[in-house]
Amino acid sequence: MSTTEHEQLWGAETAKAVANFPISGEPIPAAVIHWLGRIKGAAARVNAELGLLGAEHAARVAAAADRVAVGEFDDQFPIDVFQTGSGTSSNMNANEVIASLANGSEPPTPPVHPNDHVNMGQSSNDVFPSAVHLAALDEATHDLLPALEALEAAFAAKSAEFHDVVKSGRTHLMDAVPVTLGQEFSGYAAQVRLGARRVRGALPQVAQIPLGGTATGTGLNTHPEFAARVRALLSAATGLAVAAPEDPFEAQGSRDALVELSGALKVIAVSFTKIANDLALMSSGPRAGIGEIFLPELQKGSSIMPGKVNPVIPEVTLQVAAQVVGNDAAITLAGSQGNFELNVRVPLIARNLLASIRLLAATARVLAEKCVGGIQANIAGCERSAEATLAAATALNPYIGYDRATAIVKEAAASGRPLREVAYEQGVDQETYSRAMDLRKMAQGNLG
Repeated sequence: MSTTEHEQLWGAETAKAVANFPISGEPIPAAVIHWLGRIKGAAARVNAELGLLGAEHAARVAAAADRVAVGEFDDQFPIDVFQTGSGTSSNMNANEVIASLANGSEPPTPPVHPNDHVNMGQSSNDVFPSAVHLAALDEATHDLLPALEALEAAFAAKSAEFHDVVKSGRTHLMDAVPVTLGQEFSGYAAQVRLGARRVRGALPQVAQIPLGGTATGTGLNTHPEFAARVRALLSAATGLAVAAPEDPFEAQGSRDALVELSGALKVIAVSFTKIANDLALMSSGPRAGIGEIFLPELQKGSSIMPGKVNPVIPEVTLQVAAQVVGNDAAITLAGSQGNFELNVRVPLIARNLLASIRLLAATARVLAEKCVGGIQANIAGCERSAEATLAAATALNPYIGYDRATAIVKEAAASGRPLREVAYEQGVDQETYSRAMDLRKMAQGNLG
């Protein structure tokens, strides 16, 4: 059955929330819905094992929750993402939908109850943030990290391809001593690699879920083995290392692990900004710009200027990076709202964190496939900038001193004459100049 054909499965509490929160028209992220389903399915099975829930009720609840977990009933979660800050409304929504599915056309006696059976051993305060943590862990592990690894590989391949292409370095947007294009791309690969490492470093904390704390972290109304058994089922089913909290009250009262992950995502956004700006600048031209690389030509760049090509993928990357930085600002503020035993900004954190993960993953894939993989070096442009940079005179310092080299640079800049010509004129012999000004050795920092 398609999601558009379902009759309404939610109940009164969902209807109240829909009426109370006509804010954005945007529901909670589907990944959170799916993880609510996984958790409640595992909870029903564990409660049956513990003798707390009858076999028939447990089987019905687990089967219904499994269907929610695979996205079959996403249309049954209409509550706005800007809702009560604990996610209670969406947890009640899940309880009602699962109970309706479990009861079906011929309910058991007594019928499956949203709170007594579906929500057994749980509270919105521990189950909703657990679903958010696991959604973030899942998507970062299976979507973002592979995308970053592919982007790193694309930059590393170009670094090897361009290892011998010498060009002008630039600091302060001014000419600096020569580097190779390969060295620059090696730096980009390392930025992406380090970004992925930061994400991996945050994930063990994200994997610690507050399930079992119920309302305030004390575990009231849940079996002492409940949380560990549910975590074991979830880990076995998904391959994710779902972990116990280091402290149940930290896990209940704060969302610091999600703030930490968002911070790692922000660093990736900052790296993407630097990289995308460099690619756009190096490809600028083709005649009046820097012109050291060619980006793939993907589409017309102007509705009026014939033949114009724009750096569209770097531009997309820059917009995504700005959005991720904005998402992080909201998450940071939301994370600070953990008053006493509960953070009450969890839906906002979920919305922005999962959006950042998806945006960065998609952008990394597009950047690798549609941009980096097709970049070509403009050999003539790189050679021109390498030969033109007056900062190459730095290599003369050990031979003639900083002051004489400065005088040569100033004369060359003022007159527009080649550095070599001015150096000879000011008494530098040809052998010394040639030994000092080997651009490829200079780019490697080796002029011995």
